[in-house]
Amino acid sequence: MEALWAPWRLEYILSEKEADCVFCRMIKEDDDRKNLILFRGRHNFIVMNAYPYNNGHLMVVPYRHSSVLSGWNDEETCEFWELAGLVVDLLKKTMNPDGFNLGINLGEPAGAGILDHLHLQVVPRWSGDTNFMTVMAETRVIPEHIQATYEMLRAALKEMGK
Repeated sequence: MEALWAPWRLEYILSEKEADCVFCRMIKEDDDRKNLILFRGRHNFIVMNAYPYNNGHLMVVPYRHSSVLSGWNDEETCEFWELAGLVVDLLKKTMNPDGFNLGINLGEPAGAGILDHLHLQVVPRWSGDTNFMTVMAETRVIPEHIQATYEMLRAALKEMGK
């Protein structure tokens, strides 16, 4: 069995968690740049992960505060997956990854960091993106500042008509 080491995530793991839902708080606030929200749809939004596994690690998050996939109406479900496709297209256009990991972690044993508000993780991957820094130094190199990535992705979304 191989082990996946992600020591750069320790900052998030050890950080003090908000008492209220971080996603619900973001939705209510009117500061998308601060909250790294890239796009607001009718039922879901696209946000950057503040503690990314890779540059361009994005999430699709429903406005509905729910930890389950059942009970969604057709519009919510359709837009959720449409935004997942938009995220993949956006990252292909801007970052040219070799592949993607997409995942929804339901429950703490599955790795959900935010238990009560379901979200889809979209992580761009490049051949060789786990290199000697990760393996030998237990350090992840994120080569671009998160705000620079945000500005680049927002501009690309506008070019895409979003």
